[in-house]
Amino acid sequence: MFDKLKDLKKLKDLESSLGNERVEKEKNGIIVVVNGRAEIISISLNPELEKENQEKYLKECINEASRDAKMIMAKKAAEITGFGF
Repeated sequence: MFDKLKDLKKLKDLESSLGNERVEKEKNGIIVVVNGRAEIISISLNPELEKENQEKYLKECINEASRDAKMIMAKKAAEITGFGF
C-alpha cells in the first residue's frame, strides 16, 4: 500500500514539474509558449504578416512546441518509472 502512495506522490510531483517547464517557439515574429503538459501559456502574433502567413507560422510554432513538450513529458515519465529513453 505504501508503494502505491509513493507512486501517487511521484505522479503528482511529475505533474507539478511539467507545469513549471516552458517551451518557446518562434517563427517570423510569432511566438508560442507552452508548458511541459503541452498547454498553451501565451501566443504573440506578428501584425506585419499577412493572414495566411500568420496562420501558417502559428500552426508550425504550436506543433513544434507541442512536440517538444511531449518529449519533456516522456523523459520525465521515464525517469520516474525507471525506463530508459
